[in-house]
Amino acid sequence: MKPARSILITGASSGIGRALALAYARPGVALALTGRDDDRLAAVAAAARGQGAEVETGVLDVRDQAAVAQWIAELDQRRPLDLAVANAGITTGLAPSEIREDPQAVRAVLGANLIGVLNTVEPLIGPMCARGRGQLAFVGSMAGLRGLPYAPAYSAAKAAVHTYAESLRGRLEPRGVRVSLIIAGFVKTPLNARIEAMKPFELSDAEAARIIRRGLDRGQAVVAFPWQLYLATRLARALPARLIDKIMARIEVNVPETQERVP
Repeated sequence: MKPARSILITGASSGIGRALALAYARPGVALALTGRDDDRLAAVAAAARGQGAEVETGVLDVRDQAAVAQWIAELDQRRPLDLAVANAGITTGLAPSEIREDPQAVRAVLGANLIGVLNTVEPLIGPMCARGRGQLAFVGSMAGLRGLPYAPAYSAAKAAVHTYAESLRGRLEPRGVRVSLIIAGFVKTPLNARIEAMKPFELSDAEAARIIRRGLDRGQAVVAFPWQLYLATRLARALPARLIDKIMARIEVNVPETQERVP
């Protein structure tokens, strides 16, 4: 594949989004970065410009369908996008003593992690197919492969993203549009820092971004890392469900409840 020259990254003010922006930033590349924190987004933009990239920012909530659609459509008309990375997301979950997630927290997670993804890619499907080129990348999670008892809503949202990406791939790739699903394990980000748990094979955000960029540059259908955790998770699906339930029930994890709520 030809290197992407015009790139959209949502959730670019921190974590994987920030690291990806800096991984792609170089002369000749135009970055369109979104986030909700104006100051942090401006800092990422300044760093990317310092590496030679052109940068445009949008302080947006990906759950706002109208605002996101308008911004992306105007952006794509001015400079057709080669790559869009639907990365923005939040997390929520349960402490060991809890049995039910707060319903409003659940809806906030589904809004950001699923509806926000749809809001990001829907405005680009038609234009990219009309051009016969482009790439849509979805940031999923190991949690999308097997539901986690300490993060039901997060797991459900990521599983839906996985299925949506797989469905789009079969429909869009014959029309010249690549679809890539990123299945990430534990990455050192502000999002994951609050989770109290063992984090096997945890990577830095810069290392994760390097792996993601390499996979996307190659046009891979699935970019999964770390491979050890991906393989173990895939194998777990072949074992009896209740056996895996019992094993996972013995693992103590505390995922703080998000304070996000549906606008």
